[in-house]
Amino acid sequence: MNWFKGITFAEPGFLWLLLIIPIMVAYYWWRNQQLQGLFGISNQKAFVSKTKNSNHIWRHYGITLRSLALASLLFALARPQSALNFQNETTEGIDIMIATDISGSMLSEDFKPNRLEAGKNIAISFIKNRPSDLIGLVVFSGESFTQCPLTIDHDVLINLFHEIKNGMIDDGTAIGMGLATAVSRLKGSPGKSKVIILLTDGVNNTGSIPPVTAADIAKQFGVRVYTVGLGTNGSAPYPFKDQQGHIHYQKIPVDIDEPTLQKIAGITGGKYFRARNNTDLSEIYTQIDKMEKVKIAVTQYHKKTEHYLPIAIAALVLLSLEVILSNTIFKGAIT
Repeated sequence: MNWFKGITFAEPGFLWLLLIIPIMVAYYWWRNQQLQGLFGISNQKAFVSKTKNSNHIWRHYGITLRSLALASLLFALARPQSALNFQNETTEGIDIMIATDISGSMLSEDFKPNRLEAGKNIAISFIKNRPSDLIGLVVFSGESFTQCPLTIDHDVLINLFHEIKNGMIDDGTAIGMGLATAVSRLKGSPGKSKVIILLTDGVNNTGSIPPVTAADIAKQFGVRVYTVGLGTNGSAPYPFKDQQGHIHYQKIPVDIDEPTLQKIAGITGGKYFRARNNTDLSEIYTQIDKMEKVKIAVTQYHKKTEHYLPIAIAALVLLSLEVILSNTIFKGAIT
């Protein structure tokens, strides 16, 4: 049965001729009946042999061999084939830089456990769902730097994501610098599509490059920017320590420069999102994931292998065997 698995026939019409075989067998049986003679006897005892003769088994060798030979020949004419299908995939990768704010306000706890940790956790889930993309990480506060260049080794990237924290660099919100650093990492990348996901919870208040200027640079290099404003409406709880080391909370206003973030997205052909909680941020990453799908060009190959030759040889052997037997052992016998 395993031999027939995956087998197709190039000329299946020949298989209909297999109906000739039962007709041929029926004619053989009818012909043998016509050749039988009848005579009456009073007692069978004289004809009952003490030992059984096995020659009757071979009486029908002729029709058996001819039927098998014809069946084999018809299967060979039907041209059984096995098909091997395989495909070659060419991926047009998407290169993604995640630029995230790590300023002090990112410790606000309107997200759980706070904006910075929520952003890290959700971004890591996003990275795990995109194994074919080159992804890198830029962090910014009062200045910016590349935490991880574009890489396909996402395990390394995720480890570096876990290491980012507030206080790594001077405080502040240099949105323009963070965006410009991310663009510099993407401008020479091989990807057909280049994307930056920029997350911040504030207003650009430091740095030598204005955000809109950085957006113009991104546009020149064909980089699309998705901007995300993090923060609830109104005010958010912010933790601080007193002199004894006890943690207290105070409400700080949520001040996101949405017009600038919208302008950055508009200039580069991206989109602006507002995330007010963990669920919003997770859904934003899901939307970006759907919009930025990897393009795959698939070339399919088909290879067929013919299997008629062994069956044709079997038919020839069966016919030859019948001819040899009919002219030697069973010469003169009715077959």
